[in-house]
Amino acid sequence: MELTAVVTGAARGIGRDVVVRLRAAGYRVVAVDVDTAIAEQAEDGWVVPVVADVTADATPADTIGRALAEFGRLDLLVNNAARFLRRPILDTTDDDFDALIATNVRPAFRFARAALPHLEASRGCIVNTASISGLIGVANQSAYAMTKGAIVQLTRQLAIEYAGRGVRVNAVAPGAVDTGFMDEARAADPDPAASLAVTLSNHPIGRVSTPDEVARAIVFLAAPESAGITGTILSVDGGYIAR
Repeated sequence: MELTAVVTGAARGIGRDVVVRLRAAGYRVVAVDVDTAIAEQAEDGWVVPVVADVTADATPADTIGRALAEFGRLDLLVNNAARFLRRPILDTTDDDFDALIATNVRPAFRFARAALPHLEASRGCIVNTASISGLIGVANQSAYAMTKGAIVQLTRQLAIEYAGRGVRVNAVAPGAVDTGFMDEARAADPDPAASLAVTLSNHPIGRVSTPDEVARAIVFLAAPESAGITGTILSVDGGYIAR
Protein backbone atom coordinates (compact mmCIF):
# COMPACT_ATOMS: atom_id res chain seq x y z
CA MET A 1 0.00 0.00 0.00
CA GLU A 2 1.39 3.38 -1.04
CA LEU A 3 1.04 6.04 1.63
CA THR A 4 0.51 9.76 1.07
CA ALA A 5 1.84 12.72 3.06
CA VAL A 6 1.39 16.48 3.02
CA VAL A 7 4.41 18.48 4.22
CA THR A 8 4.29 22.24 4.80
CA GLY A 9 7.35 24.46 4.72
CA ALA A 10 8.95 21.89 2.45
CA ALA A 11 11.23 23.98 0.24
CA ARG A 12 14.28 24.12 2.48
CA GLY A 13 15.82 22.96 5.75
CA ILE A 14 13.93 20.43 7.84
CA GLY A 15 10.93 20.33 5.50
CA ARG A 16 13.01 19.50 2.45
CA ASP A 17 14.78 16.68 4.30
CA VAL A 18 11.42 15.35 5.51
CA VAL A 19 10.31 15.04 1.89
CA VAL A 20 13.51 13.17 1.02
CA ARG A 21 13.11 10.80 3.98
CA LEU A 22 9.44 10.17 3.27
CA ARG A 23 10.20 9.36 -0.35
CA ALA A 24 12.85 6.88 0.80
CA ALA A 25 10.19 5.31 3.02
CA GLY A 26 7.85 4.90 0.06
CA TYR A 27 5.50 7.84 0.57
CA ARG A 28 3.96 9.93 -2.13
CA VAL A 29 4.23 13.55 -1.04
CA VAL A 30 2.45 16.82 -1.63
CA ALA A 31 5.06 19.41 -0.65
CA VAL A 32 3.86 22.97 -0.07
CA ASP A 33 5.82 26.19 0.41
CA VAL A 34 5.53 29.84 -0.55
CA ASP A 35 9.12 29.62 -1.85
CA THR A 36 9.14 28.83 -5.57
CA ALA A 37 12.22 26.65 -4.93
CA ILE A 38 9.70 23.97 -3.98
CA ALA A 39 9.27 23.32 -7.71
CA GLU A 40 12.74 21.74 -7.74
CA GLN A 41 11.35 18.80 -5.77
CA ALA A 42 8.92 17.66 -8.46
CA GLU A 43 9.22 13.93 -8.98
CA ASP A 44 6.79 12.47 -11.47
CA GLY A 45 4.20 10.34 -9.73
CA TRP A 46 5.77 10.73 -6.30
CA VAL A 47 6.33 14.35 -5.22
CA VAL A 48 3.86 17.08 -6.16
CA PRO A 49 5.19 20.55 -5.30
CA VAL A 50 2.61 23.23 -4.49
CA VAL A 51 3.64 26.88 -4.43
CA ALA A 52 1.27 28.43 -1.91
CA ASP A 53 1.25 30.62 1.18
CA VAL A 54 0.18 28.56 4.20
CA THR A 55 -1.26 31.72 5.78
CA ALA A 56 -3.81 32.12 2.98
CA ASP A 57 -7.32 31.03 3.91
CA ALA A 58 -7.72 28.63 1.00
CA THR A 59 -4.34 26.88 1.23
CA PRO A 60 -5.04 24.19 3.88
CA ALA A 61 -8.21 22.80 2.29
CA ASP A 62 -6.81 23.21 -1.22
CA THR A 63 -3.60 21.36 -0.34
CA ILE A 64 -5.39 18.47 1.36
CA GLY A 65 -7.75 18.34 -1.60
CA ARG A 66 -4.78 18.19 -3.97
CA ALA A 67 -3.36 15.20 -2.11
CA LEU A 68 -6.67 13.37 -2.34
CA ALA A 69 -7.08 14.25 -6.01
CA GLU A 70 -3.56 13.13 -6.91
CA PHE A 71 -3.24 10.05 -4.70
CA GLY A 72 -6.69 9.18 -3.38
CA ARG A 73 -5.80 9.12 0.31
CA LEU A 74 -4.00 10.92 3.12
CA ASP A 75 -1.91 9.14 5.74
CA LEU A 76 0.34 11.82 7.21
CA LEU A 77 0.36 15.56 7.79
CA VAL A 78 3.64 17.23 8.73
CA ASN A 79 3.00 20.77 9.98
CA ASN A 80 6.47 22.22 9.56
CA ALA A 81 6.00 25.73 8.12
CA ALA A 82 7.19 28.44 10.49
CA ARG A 83 9.19 31.62 10.87
CA PHE A 84 11.66 32.53 13.60
CA LEU A 85 12.11 35.72 15.55
CA ARG A 86 14.67 36.43 18.25
CA ARG A 87 13.84 39.81 19.74
CA PRO A 88 13.28 41.23 23.24
CA ILE A 89 9.61 41.75 24.03
CA LEU A 90 10.01 45.53 24.28
CA ASP A 91 11.32 45.55 20.71
CA THR A 92 8.63 43.19 19.40
CA THR A 93 5.86 45.03 17.58
CA ASP A 94 2.24 44.00 17.20
CA ASP A 95 3.00 43.30 13.53
CA ASP A 96 5.85 40.98 14.54
CA PHE A 97 3.56 39.12 16.91
CA ASP A 98 0.68 38.86 14.45
CA ALA A 99 2.97 37.61 11.68
CA LEU A 100 4.31 34.83 13.91
CA ILE A 101 0.82 33.72 14.93
CA ALA A 102 -0.32 33.86 11.31
CA THR A 103 2.55 31.63 10.13
CA ASN A 104 3.39 29.37 13.06
CA VAL A 105 0.02 28.68 14.69
CA ARG A 106 -3.02 29.32 12.52
CA PRO A 107 -1.91 27.16 9.56
CA ALA A 108 -1.10 24.19 11.82
CA PHE A 109 -4.59 24.39 13.30
CA ARG A 110 -6.27 24.78 9.92
CA PHE A 111 -4.25 22.09 8.14
CA ALA A 112 -5.02 19.69 11.00
CA ARG A 113 -8.71 20.53 10.84
CA ALA A 114 -8.78 19.90 7.08
CA ALA A 115 -6.75 16.70 7.32
CA LEU A 116 -8.25 14.93 10.33
CA PRO A 117 -11.36 13.42 8.70
CA HIS A 118 -9.13 11.81 6.07
CA LEU A 119 -6.52 10.72 8.60
CA GLU A 120 -9.27 9.10 10.63
CA ALA A 121 -10.30 7.14 7.53
CA SER A 122 -6.72 5.95 6.95
CA ARG A 123 -5.79 5.68 10.64
CA GLY A 124 -2.97 8.06 9.88
CA CYS A 125 -1.06 10.61 11.92
CA ILE A 126 0.11 14.19 12.34
CA VAL A 127 3.63 15.26 13.24
CA ASN A 128 4.10 18.91 14.16
CA THR A 129 7.38 20.81 14.30
CA ALA A 130 7.52 22.53 17.68
CA SER A 131 10.70 23.74 19.40
CA ILE A 132 12.49 23.56 22.71
CA SER A 133 11.40 27.22 22.94
CA GLY A 134 7.88 25.89 23.44
CA LEU A 135 9.02 23.75 26.37
CA ILE A 136 11.44 25.96 28.31
CA GLY A 137 12.23 29.64 28.68
CA VAL A 138 14.70 31.08 26.18
CA ALA A 139 15.72 34.73 26.41
CA ASN A 140 14.54 37.11 23.68
CA GLN A 141 12.06 34.68 22.17
CA SER A 142 8.83 35.67 23.92
CA ALA A 143 6.66 35.88 20.79
CA TYR A 144 8.27 32.95 18.98
CA ALA A 145 8.19 30.78 22.11
CA MET A 146 4.48 31.50 22.57
CA THR A 147 3.77 30.18 19.08
CA LYS A 148 5.74 27.01 19.66
CA GLY A 149 4.08 26.52 23.03
CA ALA A 150 0.80 26.64 21.14
CA ILE A 151 2.03 23.89 18.82
CA VAL A 152 3.02 21.75 21.81
CA GLN A 153 -0.44 22.10 23.32
CA LEU A 154 -2.24 21.61 19.99
CA THR A 155 -0.31 18.34 19.67
CA ARG A 156 -1.38 17.10 23.08
CA GLN A 157 -4.99 18.19 22.68
CA LEU A 158 -5.44 16.53 19.29
CA ALA A 159 -3.69 13.39 20.53
CA ILE A 160 -6.28 13.05 23.28
CA GLU A 161 -9.21 14.01 21.08
CA TYR A 162 -8.32 11.53 18.33
CA ALA A 163 -6.67 8.67 20.23
CA GLY A 164 -9.90 6.69 20.16
CA ARG A 165 -10.34 7.34 16.46
CA GLY A 166 -7.07 5.78 15.38
CA VAL A 167 -5.13 8.98 14.67
CA ARG A 168 -1.81 9.61 16.39
CA VAL A 169 -0.52 13.16 16.90
CA ASN A 170 3.06 13.90 17.98
CA ALA A 171 5.64 16.65 17.64
CA VAL A 172 9.37 17.12 17.45
CA ALA A 173 11.02 19.90 19.45
CA PRO A 174 14.36 20.81 17.86
CA GLY A 175 17.03 22.84 19.56
CA ALA A 176 19.31 24.86 17.31
CA VAL A 177 19.38 23.41 13.79
CA ASP A 178 21.79 24.20 11.00
CA THR A 179 19.29 25.98 8.74
CA GLY A 180 18.73 29.41 7.27
CA PHE A 181 16.71 30.38 10.36
CA MET A 182 19.80 30.15 12.55
CA ASP A 183 22.08 31.80 10.00
CA GLU A 184 19.76 34.79 9.63
CA ALA A 185 19.39 35.24 13.38
CA ARG A 186 23.12 34.98 14.00
CA ALA A 187 23.96 37.43 11.22
CA ALA A 188 22.05 40.09 13.15
CA ASP A 189 24.12 39.55 16.31
CA PRO A 190 26.81 42.14 17.15
CA ASP A 191 29.30 39.28 17.60
CA PRO A 192 28.19 36.22 15.58
CA ALA A 193 31.17 34.13 16.72
CA ALA A 194 30.38 34.74 20.40
CA SER A 195 26.72 33.98 19.74
CA LEU A 196 27.64 30.67 18.11
CA ALA A 197 29.88 29.79 21.07
CA VAL A 198 26.98 30.34 23.48
CA THR A 199 24.68 28.21 21.33
CA LEU A 200 27.18 25.35 21.20
CA SER A 201 27.79 25.53 24.95
CA ASN A 202 24.06 25.06 25.54
CA HIS A 203 24.02 21.82 23.53
CA PRO A 204 25.86 19.09 25.48
CA ILE A 205 26.76 17.18 22.32
CA GLY A 206 28.80 20.25 21.32
CA ARG A 207 27.08 21.00 18.03
CA VAL A 208 23.73 21.94 16.58
CA SER A 209 21.49 19.37 14.92
CA THR A 210 21.28 18.86 11.18
CA PRO A 211 17.95 19.18 9.34
CA ASP A 212 18.19 15.50 8.44
CA GLU A 213 18.41 14.49 12.10
CA VAL A 214 15.14 16.27 12.79
CA ALA A 215 13.61 14.82 9.62
CA ARG A 216 14.53 11.30 10.76
CA ALA A 217 12.70 11.89 14.04
CA ILE A 218 9.62 13.12 12.19
CA VAL A 219 9.58 10.10 9.92
CA PHE A 220 10.04 7.79 12.93
CA LEU A 221 6.98 9.32 14.60
CA ALA A 222 5.00 8.57 11.44
CA ALA A 223 6.27 4.99 11.12
CA PRO A 224 4.70 1.73 12.38
CA GLU A 225 7.58 1.43 14.86
CA SER A 226 6.01 4.32 16.82
CA ALA A 227 2.48 2.89 16.76
CA GLY A 228 2.22 3.13 20.55
CA ILE A 229 3.30 6.77 20.70
CA THR A 230 0.86 9.68 20.71
CA GLY A 231 0.83 13.03 22.47
CA THR A 232 4.61 12.96 22.75
CA ILE A 233 6.95 15.90 22.19
CA LEU A 234 10.25 14.37 21.05
CA SER A 235 13.17 16.70 21.70
CA VAL A 236 15.92 16.67 19.06
CA ASP A 237 18.15 19.10 20.88
CA GLY A 238 21.54 17.55 21.60
CA GLY A 239 20.69 17.35 25.29
CA TYR A 240 19.71 21.01 25.66
CA ILE A 241 16.72 20.57 27.99
CA ALA A 242 18.37 17.70 29.88
CA ARG A 243 20.95 20.02 31.43
